[in-house]
Amino acid sequence: MKREKGKLTRKSIVKKSLRLFSEKGYYNTSMQDIVQATGLTKGGIYGQFKSKEEIWHAAYDEAVNIWRSKAFKGTSEISNPIDRIGKLTENILKNYVGAKVFKKGAFFVPMLFEFSGHSVSMTDDISRGFEGFSNLLYRWLKEAADAGLLKKGLNLEEIANFIFISLNGATSLFVATKNPNIWQHTIRQLEFYVNQLKRG
Repeated sequence: MKREKGKLTRKSIVKKSLRLFSEKGYYNTSMQDIVQATGLTKGGIYGQFKSKEEIWHAAYDEAVNIWRSKAFKGTSEISNPIDRIGKLTENILKNYVGAKVFKKGAFFVPMLFEFSGHSVSMTDDISRGFEGFSNLLYRWLKEAADAGLLKKGLNLEEIANFIFISLNGATSLFVATKNPNIWQHTIRQLEFYVNQLKRG
């Protein structure tokens, strides 16, 4: 019973801290903010986490789970890897960025900007996640190439990087401007770009 209560307390701290970090940023969120948001004492929070940084790492993991639930929705049923990439990019731009799952429109890109030059470990966490996503795009492109769905002689690594950079560029611009035209146009542009790669 005590262990179950501890799990629920930890989950509540993570959920409410994630909202604070996504809205105010990491450095503008104090432990007192977390105390007020959770209704716990500092001792209650430190009973679950050693530091604000440790809370952030748990919040980051939760943000990844939220992103995955939006980004990969409906992709597992799609056998054609090119169509899968199209579904993935649309999900990210429309159902994650455009739907403002996080108040700013995203979590990882603003955090990366905030941590750059300040926290190596936190920057590395986000960068590893980005690298993993770019590698996934490459694997799906390779799957398409091996199935004879793409034109011959394409540099799949460069294509994966281009799609990845396009998604993050659109995300950054949307976070800064809140203009939905950005993600809407990017969906269409990426769809056109990927269609040009297909074997005729």
